[in-house]
Formats: sequence, structure tokens, C-alpha cells
Amino acid sequence: MTHNKKMKKFVKKCLTYSMLFGIFAIVLMGSFVGVSLIKFQSIPLQAEALQSPSQTVCIYSQDNRPIKEDIGGKMCKLDDLQPHTKEAFISIEDKNFYKHHGLNYKRIAVAMAKNISTLSLREGASTISQQLIKNTHLSGEKTFERKLKEMVLTKKLEKSFSKDDILESYLNIIFFGNNCYGLESASEYYFNKEAKDLTLSESCTLAGMIRSPSKYSPITHYANCLKRRNLVLSEMQKDGYISVEEQLQAQNSPINLDIKQKKFNLNTYAHASIDEASKILNLPVKQIVNGGYKIHTYLNLDKQASLEYSLQEVENCDNLAIVIDAKTCGVCAYHGNSIYKLLDVKRQPASCIKPLLVYTPAFNENVVSPETQILDEEIKIGNYVPSNVNKKFSGYVSVTDAVKNSINIPAIKTLSYIGIDTGKQYAEKLGLEFDERDTSYTLALGGMTYGLTLKDLATAYTVFPNQGNFAPSTFIQYITDGFGKLVYVHKPASQMVFRQDSTYLMTSVLQETAKSGTARKLCDVKNVEVASKTGTVGKGSGNTDAYNISFTPSEVIGVWYGNLKNEPQKIAGGNQPTEVVKNYLSSQNYEKCQFEVPSSVVEAKIDVLEEENNHCLVLASPYAPERYCKTCLFSRFNLPSEVSENFSTPPEIQAECKAENGQIVLSLQTQKHLEYQIFKDDVSYQILTNQSGEKTLRLPFNDKNCTIKIVATVSGNNELQSEKTFVLHNSTKTKAQKERWYI
Repeated sequence: MTHNKKMKKFVKKCLTYSMLFGIFAIVLMGSFVGVSLIKFQSIPLQAEALQSPSQTVCIYSQDNRPIKEDIGGKMCKLDDLQPHTKEAFISIEDKNFYKHHGLNYKRIAVAMAKNISTLSLREGASTISQQLIKNTHLSGEKTFERKLKEMVLTKKLEKSFSKDDILESYLNIIFFGNNCYGLESASEYYFNKEAKDLTLSESCTLAGMIRSPSKYSPITHYANCLKRRNLVLSEMQKDGYISVEEQLQAQNSPINLDIKQKKFNLNTYAHASIDEASKILNLPVKQIVNGGYKIHTYLNLDKQASLEYSLQEVENCDNLAIVIDAKTCGVCAYHGNSIYKLLDVKRQPASCIKPLLVYTPAFNENVVSPETQILDEEIKIGNYVPSNVNKKFSGYVSVTDAVKNSINIPAIKTLSYIGIDTGKQYAEKLGLEFDERDTSYTLALGGMTYGLTLKDLATAYTVFPNQGNFAPSTFIQYITDGFGKLVYVHKPASQMVFRQDSTYLMTSVLQETAKSGTARKLCDVKNVEVASKTGTVGKGSGNTDAYNISFTPSEVIGVWYGNLKNEPQKIAGGNQPTEVVKNYLSSQNYEKCQFEVPSSVVEAKIDVLEEENNHCLVLASPYAPERYCKTCLFSRFNLPSEVSENFSTPPEIQAECKAENGQIVLSLQTQKHLEYQIFKDDVSYQILTNQSGEKTLRLPFNDKNCTIKIVATVSGNNELQSEKTFVLHNSTKTKAQKERWYI
């Protein structure tokens, strides 16, 4: 009993202290909120930011020349819109919009409870009025302080403007993806019509998108968009805006996009910079405009002009190109031709991933060298039976030939040598992202669940001109706010991913690709050394994606041609993309024209005979003639140690000799570097030079006995000589004379 009493007292004390602590916390929080609300009352409401759908962003090139870029577009009037258009947004975003005074306290309480239970700030409970304030006045950071500012400004908004004015401003400012700010802009882009003419289905599609324009994009995530549109229709039916029949009819119809207009310049350098600034500052684009921020970029106007001139529009085909300065990691030129926004579009990288995921990691792991021989043959891995583009197999090929001719089987084998996880670890350090399902050997050929953006792929290649060091690329140098204060500066933070020798060896291989491989259109470029890799994604009667990623000692150029509808096109990595790179490179003047050879890369002579006969890399004998040596590049850490004996020891003669049907049959296994002199009874009969493989000679056998001697001499060294002798007995019997029957 005593023990129970003590326990009860202890529990009572704990409850009392907990209650007191809770009350103290509530009072403290209440005081903080109260003080903050009073302090934030001084924040002004910017009326002009709410009523201007089209504004200009201040962007500057690397030499501080201004680039004007307008965002937004025509303003739509609320009175001109169909009732179902307004109702779609209200149903999905703020059902009580016309009833509350800016804040929905019930939704705020529910959201706060969820946030406390999950220890996060995921639930926002924002009304349309709050969303308007957030997009025009505040940053996108999720903090209690920002939320309190939002609440104060929302109350001011509700006092200063009518509900219809607020809804109209909201519809003209909200972001719909693909550089569409405002309902009118989105309506023209996605459906090629004015906002006042939107159907019920189209209105619900746009209303459903604004929660996450990328996730619910009807272009790149059609299934998500369709599901979201149908949810909006269901909410409208529940709210009594439409009948069940109207709901079902609209839900059973597809989303019919009509994206034809090319006046939307979605793939410009300026728009890419604006998108990046929004992410860096965690601010909506409208707030960047209203705050007077100035974006200073790495744009080189001369390079931009050259790139745009080189990248001509092609009918029914999208294309995109980027130039990245290796030293600063700044994007100095960027342009695309498409009715879709391509900056964040991910596509299969094809063979362009091989240097990043397979071969350079294999060099760095000391597994292969550029001259390493790999057997190109039919293989099967589980149920996966890979093949080469030409459906043929080449036998033993060097790594250099495998890369420059884009042969698939050696890439898969090399990835198996280092392991998929090792290859991915290297690639991830280069900024490449993989899905958890990317675990098969199709990765060696660019087979990924989601793929890569051209910017990420080209950025990864900067590791080569930077001799193994990598840093992410960027459009922006620095940003200042409306008062001229510096709020962001780009500071490249590089890390070493590969050794210098590994990246130089890969560079040398890719130089061969530009000279005589799949990118041989670049062999005419004389003003700078260039290394290149092409990639092509095939599909039936045509290809859906074609790449060329090239680099010089100072910059990387990436070009992609394709079709987001995945319709086969007459494109290939070695054709249109390579032609663009060639035209661009030929127009440039480079200060640094040659790749720097690191001290950890050495030249060594290997024995050609060992490579041809045994497919292995062996150092040539110092006595080997030049014609039997090949000079190759190696890492000091992966230099062959074995020295060939082909030209330093007497040769071994492999031969058989026998008498057969009145002939001498001599079978001799010849080698290229040996000279064979055949003697019959000490008389020179025949000399064999520059022969390789089995050789069969037939000599006449007229005598009872015969001696065959073979003398083998190492080419270029008469002192290294061997001989072999065969003594043959003619066992053929002469016919007996006929016995005379007469005397």
C-alpha cells in the first residue's frame, strides 16, 4: 500500500509539472505570436504587385549588359470567365473563399495539429488570399515567422480589396508551369485559346495543376494530371457547382492539349536564369520581380549568338544545347527550340553515360587501360540478352575502339568488372541521380528509369577538362536585392572524383572518337583539340533521342535532338547534334587549345604479337623491331609489368614432318616476327617471312632417305636462331620386275 501511495504521488507530481510546463509553453508561444503580429503590422501591402500580370525581370550578362525578359502576359477579367472556371479553382483550393475574411481558422487548426504530430511544416492550410500574398510578397521558406507575416498581410489584403478583386489577381499571378504566369497565359499555351473560352474539363485541368505544376503537368505526367483533374471535378460536384452527369461526362474525356504556338520562348537563357534564381532565393518569380532583385549571370553574348545560329529549328523535332565554362562552372550559352520547356526534362542518356559510369571509373579502379582487349561476343545475363547497334560482334576490341565505335557488349562487361554499385557511386559524385530501380546492366547503355537532363549530363563532363575535379554548373554569378545588397554569390565547391591520369586517358579515347569514331564529323575542327561522345536512343523505324557531348580544354558543349512525344525521327548522335557542335567550335577563338598531359600518364611500348595472339598487354622487348611495337598511354598506377620474350630469347619451332604418298608433308606453326628457312638435304628449298598461323608445305620425296631442316631466326636479330631437323626414310617399295617365261 505504501508503495502504491508513493507511486500515485509521483504520477500526480509529473502531471502537475507537465501541465505547468504546457501552460508556460502556450503563454510563451502566445506572447511570441502576439509580439510578432504587432511587429509585422508595419509591413506594407504592395498594391502594384497584386495588379500587374506582366513585369520585367532585371538580368545581366557576364559583362553586365542588360537582358530584358518579361514574365506573365495578358490579364484576364473575372467577369469574362465562365462560371465553371472560377468555381474549379474555389472548389479545389479554397471552398469557403467568399465566406472567410482571409484566414480559415478551422483549416489552420487542423494543419497545426498535423504539423505538431509530424514535427514538420508540411501542412499550410493556405486560402486563396494567403496564396496571393505568398506569391507576391514573401519567400517560399516554411517557417512560423513567414506564416505570421502571411497572416498579417492577408488581413490587410482582405480589408483593402474585394473578394472578386482578390480572386482576379490570384488567377492572373498564379504559376502553371512552362513559364506560364496567370490563367490567360496558361490557357493560350496549353489549349491555344483565351481563358474565357475554357471548357469545364480544361478549367479543372488548370485548377488541378497549380498545387504542383511539375508533378501534375499534362505534358510530362499525364496520368497524374488526369487523376488530379478528376479530383477537381468530384469536388465541384460535391460543392453543387456541377451535376453528376456533367462530372462523369468530363471525367470520361481525355485531356486534349493544343500546344502549337511558338511565341512562348520557353528555352531561353533568361528564363533558365529566372528559374534558378527562384530556387536559390526560395522566392516565387513574382516576388523576385517585385523585390527589384537583379540577376547577374555567366552569359557570354557572343557564344550565345554562335550557339543559336548553330542550333537551327527542325520541323517536328525538339532540340537543346548548352555550353559550360570548365573553369567557372558557369553556363555561358543555352538555347532550345521547342514548344515545351526542356530545362528539367529527363531523357535516356544512351551511350553518353559510358565514360561517366563505366570506363573512367574502370580506369580509376586500375581495371582496364585504353588498349585493354575485351571480347565482343554474344552474352546473356539472366534474361537480359544485350546486342550491338549493328547486331554484329567484332571479336576482341580495345577499349578505345569499343568507345569510339560505341560497341555495347564491352561496356556491359567493363561495368561487370567494377560492379554496378561502384559505377553508380562515381556517377553520383558527378551529380547524376539514379532511381532505386536502376540496378541492372542496362545502365551501361544509358537505360535508366527516369534518365537525365541535358544540363546534368553536360555538367558531368566538366570533370574531364577539370582533370578529375567536379562542381555543379550554374547560370548565375551573383544576385542583388532592390537595395543593391549582395544576397547570393556563386562559389564553386569542387571535389576530386577521378585521378588526373584517369580523366586524361578517357579524354584521349574521346579524342579518337572525334577523329575517326561516331563523332568523326569533328575531325575537320582544327582550331582546338576536341574530345567527344555521341549517343542515340533507337526505336523501331527511327530514333527518339540523339546526343553529342563534346569538350575542349576550356569548355563543355552538350547538344540534344529528340521528340517529347517519342515519335521516331531521322536523327542520330553522329549527325545533327555533332554538326551543331562542329559549327559552334569552328566559330570560336580559344586561348587554351591543347589538353594538358598529367605527369601520372606515361607512354609505353607493348608487344603487338602478344596483343594479337594472346589479347594481353605485355611490354615489348627492348630488342623488338618497331613494326612489332605499339606505343600506348597508361596510368603509372596501371602499367604492365611483364616484358615479352618474343625478341629476347631463341624462338621455339613448332613443326611436324612426315612422309605420305611419296611426298614430304611439313606442317609449321609460323609467327610473324620469325623468318623460316627450309632446307632439304642441306639445300635451301624455301624461305617464309611475315607469316602467321599454320603453314603446310609438300615436298617431293624421290630418294630413300631425306633430311629436312628448319632454321627460325628472330626478325632483326640473327643471333637469336633455332633449328629443327627431321630425318625421313622412304618406305615406298619399287614394283618387282616380271619373271621372264622364256629362256
